[in-house]
Parts: sequence; C-alpha cells; structure tokens
Amino acid sequence: MIDLHVHTTASDGQYSPSEIIYKASEKKISTIAITDHDTVDGLKEAEKTAKKLDVNFVPGVELNINFPSGEFHLLGLGFKKISDSLKLIIDNLVKNRDIRNLQIIEKMNGDGVDISFEELKNDFPDTVIGRPHFAAELVKKGIVKTRQQAFDLYLARGRKWYADRVGSNLDEAVVAIKESGGVPVIAHPMSLYLSWGKMEDVFRDFYERGVAGLEAFHPGARVTECLRLEELAAKLGMIVTAGSDFHGEKIRADRKLGYTCGGRKIDDSIWENIRDIIS
Repeated sequence: MIDLHVHTTASDGQYSPSEIIYKASEKKISTIAITDHDTVDGLKEAEKTAKKLDVNFVPGVELNINFPSGEFHLLGLGFKKISDSLKLIIDNLVKNRDIRNLQIIEKMNGDGVDISFEELKNDFPDTVIGRPHFAAELVKKGIVKTRQQAFDLYLARGRKWYADRVGSNLDEAVVAIKESGGVPVIAHPMSLYLSWGKMEDVFRDFYERGVAGLEAFHPGARVTECLRLEELAAKLGMIVTAGSDFHGEKIRADRKLGYTCGGRKIDDSIWENIRDIIS
C-alpha cells in the first residue's frame, strides 16, 4: 500500500511525524507523504524516521488556496528543498490563520464561551492552530460530545462561529511548489463544489497554469465519483494520486492510513504510475 495524503501534529493530526512513519511501517505501507496544512515543520523528523525504517518518504504540504466556491486545497508532493517562495506563502497563510482564529474566538466569547488563543496554544503546542483544535476544546469544555458535532453545530461553513479564511493565490502557490522541486496536485477535488459540467474546463485551466495532478481517490468522495475523476485526469493529461487524508482515530475515526474511498486499499500501482514524476 501507499498513502499520499497524511497529517501529523505539525498541523491538525493526532500523531507526531515519527509516529506516523512507524504506523506506516507496521501496516506495510511502502510509500507515504506527509502533507500537513500550511506547514513543513514535521518533514525533517518524518524523513529521519523513514530512513531508519526503510519507508519511502515523500515530503509534502497542503496549502489553502483562494477560490470562489467550496474549499480549494493544493498538495505539493516530492519536495527536494523548501524554497524561499514557499516559506513566504506558508508564513502568510499562518498569519491569516491566526487572524481567523481570533475572529472565531471573538464570536465564541460573544456567546459566553470562555476560550482564548493562549489556552489553545498551551493545549496544542508546536502546531498550527485551526478549527480541529477549537473542536477539541469544545469537547474538553463539555459544550459538545464529539469534534464532528462541534463542526456540525458551530464551526462548519455557514455556522455561527465560522470565519472566512484568506488563502494563497493559485499561481503563486504553483510556482512556489515547483521551485521547491515538488508537484502541484488538487486535493479532494469534490470539495471545490464544482458541477461535473464545469469541472473539465476548470481543471484544464488549472493544468495549463501548472497544476500537474488530481487526487482522484479520497475518502470524502464516493467510489463512482473517484473513478470519474480518474477518467477526467487521464483525458486532461494529469497524474492521479490517492490518499487517506488521515488525521488520527480520535479526530476522524472514519479515515484509515493506507485506505481511500469506499474503504479501498491504496494500491502500489498508483505510485508506480507517478514515481518518476514525483520522486
């Protein structure tokens, strides 16, 4: 098996970079990519552990991109170095995330919830604070029973404590990923909320602007949708990747390392088809 979309404690995952690599080794996952949200802080630790355990490690990131509908996340896979342009984008994304966090806190405080940014940083040190951490705090305070309930009731788009987030410019992100030796791939394409009638033209435009691939296989989509995305990628000349978007059992119990849509194992053949491009 392989897995090209995994999160650690460097962003909003349950396990440290080293722990993720150990888990991958135990599950006989031969190739794994760490793609934390808007940070590359966990890559060195993961790479060191991967060498020790003889796991093929793909350094990556997942960047938030400005887009008029849905949620646009761009994976960068296979970094050879971290370019200055990528560092600048990450710095700006983290600053924008902090502003958003303060807006969420202001809304929560206004409704009588006692929470502060300092409390979040103390409870989740050395990580990029985001909505999953707010959800965990709401569970801790007994306001909700589960993290998912926190999103459903308060933190998801359109809910009372949601705040818009400023992302990166797509073209700048593509350049930064390529300057780092990486390959830009659209993460979970269904989250863009594009109709199938518009998807081909939009993805062709992305491809012409340097986006090389589609994460056609993701647990957030139905198998039929994933197969259709695979066909569309082939039509446009884009590479196909697959991931679990694993964060940890306590965060998303429905997602398992090495498995994607419909509970399918992510087969080595995915990596065989793109290895020369990404590695």
